[in-house]
Order: sequence, then C-alpha cells, then structure tokens
Amino acid sequence: MPEIGRFAGRHVLAELHGVDPGLLDDAARLGELLRAAVTEAGATVVDVVAKRFAPQGATVIALLAESHASVHTYPEHGSLFADVFTCGERADPEHALRLLAKSLDAAAVHLSVLHRGERRCP
Repeated sequence: MPEIGRFAGRHVLAELHGVDPGLLDDAARLGELLRAAVTEAGATVVDVVAKRFAPQGATVIALLAESHASVHTYPEHGSLFADVFTCGERADPEHALRLLAKSLDAAAVHLSVLHRGERRCP
C-alpha cells in the first residue's frame, strides 16, 4: 500500500498581547484575518466558524485540510490565545501565527512549537 501521509505535524501555540479590544470582539473580522493568515502560510481552509460571546470575547475555529487553527479572545486584557496545527510539510503554522499577529498589530507575541508524531517533521 503506498504511503499517503506521515503521522507528523507541528502544533504552534500562541499568546498575543496589546491588541485593540474592539478588534478582539469582532468575530467576523477575526475569521477573515485567521483565514488570510493560514492561507498565506500554505494551508487549505475548508471552513471557518466564528462566535462572539456576551458580554465580550470571541472564538474562531478554522478547519484546515491539514488540521485546524483557532483563536479565543480576551478583549478586557487586549489578549488572545491562538493555535495552528498542520500535518505534513506544505503549510507553516508558525508563519501563520506570525502573520496573524502582524495583522492584529500585536505588541507582544509568545510562541511555542510542538513537534507531534514522527520526529522528522521540519
């Protein structure tokens, strides 16, 4: 049986701080920015779901052909948690999160990269 894919990927976790609270409450705009960032980083977006919560905050989840990306915001702190997990080597999850941070004009970005599955992943 031919090898279709490897059991390997990179999961990048991020905390972004110093983001405009109004933008962190705009679920639709966050969805657009997440879609743009992961697409530019080489991922294929299958679907995006965005939900604004009361009294504030939003969660955006992007289903990727390569796995997923998500954002959860805390407008009262000007901060958000985000992650991008991609299998294979085509998409670059770290680049996606750096692009997202730039589009949000984040003052501070903290990234952690986890190599999952086979350790041959770049």
